[in-house]
Amino acid sequence: MPKFYDYALRESSQKALERMDIHTPTPIQAQSIPVLLEKRDIIAQAQTGSGKTLAFALPIMEHCDPARHEVQAIILTPTRELARQVGSVLSDLSKGSGLRVTLLYGGVSYGPQETALRRGSHVVVGTPGRVLDHMRRRNLRLEQLRMLILDEADEMLDRGFAPDVERIISGTPKDRLTALFSATTPDWVHKIASKHQIDPEIISSKNEESELDIEQVVMDVFRQDKFQVLIKLLKQPLDGTTLVFGRTKHGVRNLGRKLNNQGFQVSVLEGNLGQNQRDRALGRFREGKSDVLVATNVAARGLDVLHIARVINFDVPDTAELMTHRIGRTGRMGRAGQAITLVTATDLSKWHEIERKLGVKLPRIPAPGSENGANGADRHQPLHKQAQANTQNSKPKKFGGSRFGRRRSGRRLARA
Repeated sequence: MPKFYDYALRESSQKALERMDIHTPTPIQAQSIPVLLEKRDIIAQAQTGSGKTLAFALPIMEHCDPARHEVQAIILTPTRELARQVGSVLSDLSKGSGLRVTLLYGGVSYGPQETALRRGSHVVVGTPGRVLDHMRRRNLRLEQLRMLILDEADEMLDRGFAPDVERIISGTPKDRLTALFSATTPDWVHKIASKHQIDPEIISSKNEESELDIEQVVMDVFRQDKFQVLIKLLKQPLDGTTLVFGRTKHGVRNLGRKLNNQGFQVSVLEGNLGQNQRDRALGRFREGKSDVLVATNVAARGLDVLHIARVINFDVPDTAELMTHRIGRTGRMGRAGQAITLVTATDLSKWHEIERKLGVKLPRIPAPGSENGANGADRHQPLHKQAQANTQNSKPKKFGGSRFGRRRSGRRLARA
């Protein structure tokens, strides 16, 4: 495995890495950095928590010229939280380099962002809507752009963001370097990317040493029992905090209220919150003032909180890609994590499709408090052990005459 000093990096970048106590590249960094330093386009896929941000941030530092007072690199992200996380890494790397990094995202006033752009920005990190707004206001010009990065590229090129992303790309020079990074890169991403890239290098990092240590299981539940099952799960001992995913903004707000009424310390994160509210919710959760974060998919990407020990999918995600991103919020930086998905009879067809696309059959365990559920000493067993015991000692439940949850179990999966 190479070291960072093996690369032709500026002295300011090397010193920044020393300050950050980073010495050895992760697999995705080792594969991506040399390609980007050679100014070649790439499509890079690697699991969450694998170091993708640094993989493109370091080459940006090398390709941007602090003497040129113009935007030379832009990173587009789907959420404000991810924009801030990426911006934080770039700000740390840019110390002593003379490069200025500016964040552009919604939910805050335009004034400070306009001021930062007027002072001269070399690198911009932003969400598509706010970036496009500044381009329309003529605060931001991208004619001299050298590098375009799409972080979480699958979402950036999907229908919701694609129109704005296309408009932004149309304002950039054709000879720019274009890099796409994501934990999931379906075939359609490659097809769309072909319009914007020239012979990209395809990188997929699946190094065993970097695999996330996440234990994934499914709980078969009746719809009317879901909330009580969630309460029992949250009351079980856990060395860390829990992230609960819901499907809708209204559902997440309602779930957060109900959990608070049950005595849990809960923060809620959803897209309709103002930026100050989002900051307060995340701040309380990061600082450990709340043990549970209830969130929509806005938290599925870019939320890097090391003490998240468990993800609970209260609502089944709509796609396999979202499943991958959701569970990637736990088990970060070599830590172990759990991912529990509550599946009802009405979720069956969607869940079967997710498992098919993931290429796995996740082990089933009974919900706590059910007839065969974990209680007493056995609830402290690892989840996969509970699943194994359930397979040996109990019959699967039946819903509508079909067996619900008959799956191979007892496996510790290698995750997303």
